[in-house]
Amino acid sequence: MLRNSAPFCLALLCLVLAACKPAVPVAPSEAPQVEITAGTDDNGAISSGPVEPAPPRKPDLSKTTDWPAAPLTPGVTWISCDLDYAQHGDGEPLEGLDFLQIVDRVQPCQEQGVLRLRYTGKINAEFTALMERVSNIASRMGIGKRVLDIGSSGGRVEDAIRAGDIIGASQWTLWVRDGAICHSSCVLILAAGDNRMIAGKVGIHRMMRINSAASTRAELTQELRDVYGQLKDYLERNGAAVTVADLMMTVPNRKLRLLTSAELDEYGLQGPNAVQDDLDRIQLTRKCGEGFVRRKDDFQLAFERLCRKPEREGAALEEIQACGLTLRDRFGFPDEKCPDDSPLAEFDSGLAMLEPAGDREGQPSRSGGSDSGGHPAP
Repeated sequence: MLRNSAPFCLALLCLVLAACKPAVPVAPSEAPQVEITAGTDDNGAISSGPVEPAPPRKPDLSKTTDWPAAPLTPGVTWISCDLDYAQHGDGEPLEGLDFLQIVDRVQPCQEQGVLRLRYTGKINAEFTALMERVSNIASRMGIGKRVLDIGSSGGRVEDAIRAGDIIGASQWTLWVRDGAICHSSCVLILAAGDNRMIAGKVGIHRMMRINSAASTRAELTQELRDVYGQLKDYLERNGAAVTVADLMMTVPNRKLRLLTSAELDEYGLQGPNAVQDDLDRIQLTRKCGEGFVRRKDDFQLAFERLCRKPEREGAALEEIQACGLTLRDRFGFPDEKCPDDSPLAEFDSGLAMLEPAGDREGQPSRSGGSDSGGHPAP
């Protein structure tokens, strides 16, 4: 793990000098593309074939600095080492996915050990490459606390599944802040997070195929059946309800079904990830003791009851976070023995502790005070 800039720069120089062979380009998938979109102009879910498993990625990005070129749409990605977006904004824009471009943006977060990635674009191959590459650099630098602050109208199902598997293996907390949206295939991204904090709008609808040869309902259904099977497998391995896949087959693609907070809980898209939670309990019991695990369980129950109770639905994300930070003291967190495993540990790295919106001097409440993309209102 890298702990300061000098050793990292030396290691970087060694890797560059050692890269004797040109990188093998990432092989394009031969699988037909599957796309889900949503919005005022493209309110439909589009599919052109079944989702196939991604081919092995080459080269191994963790073992080289000679990364293949990859595009990144301007103006949709920012990196910050501060979690208080209401006070300090979204951070510095990421302008490309080259190795050194990501290093330059991520390295300032190394000292605090916290990184927030803000993304407001489509769920597509760019997003998949972004999550893989930023996760890779964060791991090289030992940045264990990672937040994906997302707002997206959707995109390709296959890219959502691939990006979700990267997120699920890389210790990401997911935010959908107040004023932001997470529609269509973005819902699949929520399934993958270790923890999900949602104040914005989450919506879902049916997939629709393009270039289909179907002339009957039966033929169209058969074409989508393989996609449905892939969705079910993905949701099951991430602890989310298969109901999500059912909605992607039944809600008309010209409509959008917004999910309530209760439904997000029921479908396994909000709060701690059930599969990750089981794995964490096993590991935490060995590391921190049964008492720690019981206190963490009690905290989570209290957090759900007091900070995310139904009458608070629509509250600003920072209000929910501030409620949780205040609540931690009652349960003895952060824990002296296991501070990094305590609830909301991402706020314990010398960063600003969030007060409820409206309590900061000169800082108005942000409930509803953001633009359509989820940015702080000017």
